[in-house]
Amino acid sequence: MRRARIRLVIAAAVTALTAVAALPAAAHAAPAPGARAGALHQLRQQAPAARQIPLQGAVNVRDVGGYRTYTGGQVRQGLVYRSDALGKLTPADITTVAGLGLTKAVDFRIPMEVQYDGADRLPPGLSATARPVSDLGLYGTLLTAIGSGDPVRQEQMLGGGRAEAYMRDIYRTFVSSPENRAQFAATLREIADGGQGPLLYHCTSGKDRTGWMSYVLLRALGVPETTAGGDYLASNTFRAAYDAQVRAGLKQSGRMQNPDLLIPLQEVRQDYLDAATSEMDAAYGGFYGYLTKGLGLDLGTLAKLQSKMVR
Repeated sequence: MRRARIRLVIAAAVTALTAVAALPAAAHAAPAPGARAGALHQLRQQAPAARQIPLQGAVNVRDVGGYRTYTGGQVRQGLVYRSDALGKLTPADITTVAGLGLTKAVDFRIPMEVQYDGADRLPPGLSATARPVSDLGLYGTLLTAIGSGDPVRQEQMLGGGRAEAYMRDIYRTFVSSPENRAQFAATLREIADGGQGPLLYHCTSGKDRTGWMSYVLLRALGVPETTAGGDYLASNTFRAAYDAQVRAGLKQSGRMQNPDLLIPLQEVRQDYLDAATSEMDAAYGGFYGYLTKGLGLDLGTLAKLQSKMVR
């Protein structure tokens, strides 16, 4: 396969993934009927909270701070950032990232993703901490499907609801896999550490593994579930134009007759998030159980997280 075609394969593949006790009881309860449908509307009302960091080489870079909590506080900005892969940053982008004052960058990608998409390009003195979260083989599956150039095989691998089912399975492992839980827990402990400076975490598309990490962090800080869900769903807005370009390029190149097969993998969806939260409820009885039993965070760590991150 020619190098240009290989790059097209990789471009499509990397867009597919990524992937407390003191609070009132309402902070852990499921939202009322229809509440989830208004999550994006609520996000728009809190527009400063979805503070995008505009870069040329990454499209889903945001400050996690700015959201209001149940107690009337506000999540501090300038402490935690979420993003997609940083391997394509331009020199100007690197200067912008340097201005964030980051002291740690956490990479949730698996080694295959780093190999094909490239290591992070970061300011001098800052190197990524590898903390891989499993994708259940999705990256490799995409390389195989798109690389085949066979529309029948691609339909067999990704069509008929199979892509959506794959995504739900991945989200369940965010909760069920001890290895994945350990990676998320380690990141939350670092965020809670008063000696830790500004931190950024990311995966490939900044939407699935990164989206779950942000959802958990925001809820742990007492941000309402619908607001945390709105932050998760906002990746669709930030990624839409880039993802559409990838699909158009694959069709034009002849690698995929039906690149819309990728849409369920490129998007975040409420039912993907629901798959993870349902697994969480079944295994741990709710969000607080997931924090304490699933992630092993003690009350002292949760209190430090609140003290550092909420004003």
